[in-house]
Amino acid sequence: MSKLTQIRSYLQQEKANLAVFSDPVTVNYLTGFYCDPHERQMFLFVYSDRDPVLFVPALEVARASQVLDFTVFGYVDSENPWQKIKADLPSTDSSKIFAEFDNLNLTKFQGLQTVFDGHFENLTPFIQKMRLIKSQDEIDKMLVAGQFADKAVHVGFDNISLNNTETDIIAMIEFEMKKQGINKMSFDTMVLTGNNAANPHGIPGTNKIENNALLLFDLGVETLGYTSDMTRTVAVGKPDQFKKDIYELCLEAQLTAQDFIKPGVTAAEVDAAARNVIEKAGYGEYFNHRLGHGIGMDVHEFPSIMAGNDLVIEEGMCFSIEPGIYIPGKVGVRIEDCGHVTKSGFEVFTQTPKELLYFEG
Repeated sequence: MSKLTQIRSYLQQEKANLAVFSDPVTVNYLTGFYCDPHERQMFLFVYSDRDPVLFVPALEVARASQVLDFTVFGYVDSENPWQKIKADLPSTDSSKIFAEFDNLNLTKFQGLQTVFDGHFENLTPFIQKMRLIKSQDEIDKMLVAGQFADKAVHVGFDNISLNNTETDIIAMIEFEMKKQGINKMSFDTMVLTGNNAANPHGIPGTNKIENNALLLFDLGVETLGYTSDMTRTVAVGKPDQFKKDIYELCLEAQLTAQDFIKPGVTAAEVDAAARNVIEKAGYGEYFNHRLGHGIGMDVHEFPSIMAGNDLVIEEGMCFSIEPGIYIPGKVGVRIEDCGHVTKSGFEVFTQTPKELLYFEG
């Protein structure tokens, strides 16, 4: 069953005639066409009983029409998009409309209310479940994204120098990825040295790479419509034993969780597998985020691998395993791989070694 057919079937089941999609990633997932409209408006209208219709900025109409086999129409900047939709969209019973609430900001919602006078219901949970189980084709694309992430982090390793700053290394990583055909990183690349790595979402800057300290890399790429995400923490010079012990504890937590994953366990149990290792060593308060997040066309997707989430893990789910220990003023370590659930376990998309690697300052 095609993705659009699944939407139609759901609408028929719910006795609704229309679903409205505004998230560019979801539009791409359903149709194979990607466009970031920025401040302009883009909507995919999917009906229970007729072909879909895509509404885009006028400058995207020609490109979309080459990709899609259904109606595409648009508006120029001087036109009111809501009036254009109301005038040109095929009429239908819109007493009950499904939309992606997680992507529907107030401007979009109020605009749609001027077009449709029906009751809006949330389609986000249904889309999350559709995207939750990845096909083999999706997994293959994520393996390619993982391979590029491995290449990217090794570019970073090759440029470790006490003469370079965090942002120097980021620039080298992203320049090399551009040369290899990667147009977009999954998120802002992070290279964090010393105490800056003790902030889980530290901001890279002009800090020179510290000697006898740990250095954290968190990066990923987007390719073939899918993303990757990995973190490695390495040693520069000769960090003290405390830093090395914290690293080994974080690695033990990551490997323990990774080995625990299989169909039938819950997301909360996977989180606990890693968290228990860190808590038993007395550092639980310094692991202050969920263990992982889903990944696919977006770098952060449903589900969250965290305490309290009783979602049962199934074959084909893809998510990250990324325990971290962040002790302000002393050390920060995170180790992350994303992977997919198999019939009997968990296979990762990234292959960069995880034993503590040492680099000369």
